[in-house]
Amino acid sequence: MRLTIWGCRGSVATPGPETVRYGGNTSCVEITLDNGTVIILDAGTGIRALGMDLSRRGIDRVNLCLTHLHLDHLEGLRFFAPLWEEGVVIDIWGPPSPVLHLQDRIARAFSPPLFPIDLADVPARVTFRDLPRRPWTIGGARVAAESVAHPGPTVGYRVEIERGVIAYIPDHEPALAGAITTRSRDWISGASLAADADVLLHDAQYFEDEYEERVGWGHSSVDAAVAFTRAVGARRLVLFHHEPRHPDALLEQLEARARTLANGRLPPTLAREGMVIDVP
Repeated sequence: MRLTIWGCRGSVATPGPETVRYGGNTSCVEITLDNGTVIILDAGTGIRALGMDLSRRGIDRVNLCLTHLHLDHLEGLRFFAPLWEEGVVIDIWGPPSPVLHLQDRIARAFSPPLFPIDLADVPARVTFRDLPRRPWTIGGARVAAESVAHPGPTVGYRVEIERGVIAYIPDHEPALAGAITTRSRDWISGASLAADADVLLHDAQYFEDEYEERVGWGHSSVDAAVAFTRAVGARRLVLFHHEPRHPDALLEQLEARARTLANGRLPPTLAREGMVIDVP
């Protein structure tokens, strides 16, 4: 399977000359299976360019898996080209709520004064699905979702085929419960999703001194991201959900910090728009 990053910025889109190398679009990752099945993880602003690419490729069925409904993970959906094409089939998966169905919650973004067209009027055939409690299959891949430490109903994903595993946990604060290094895997948020993954995309929004001023905000320091990777046995860490105030040069300092902490393991790398990773 092939992973393509279309957006990796956190919190808010940040276009501009200081974010050219790693990109300013918010979270959106495409996974394409060998049989052509497309699984999209999150609908941040990066999904706009992905949608145009899918239209060019003639893809008429997609699965969109949302980690949560904070705007930086949803704001691109209204500008997702396949949503406006008749005959396209879109399954949207997301964390359940005891209050409102997934469709009703997303519909808020498709109504005045936020948007001029109602969700019920989009041409594509859209089905909204609450995430199942157990792993399920999409196009031959085994997909699992699990709640993780982040404000509001939030999940991470594990996408697994016979020869490889991708874990995607873009908004996550595993250090909120205390030092990761002192806990066993079964007491670490998100550990079962990322256990022994070939590729782990994980929140690394802050330097450690920044995190100390933002404990409880739902995001990780780079130190915590590396500690989490080591604790769960993931093979490759891709640093994700870049802080909007961090220009490219500062992100590279964060990557250097991660590589120092990794201490000889496969060096962590910064996520960037356009990055393609084949698994295995």
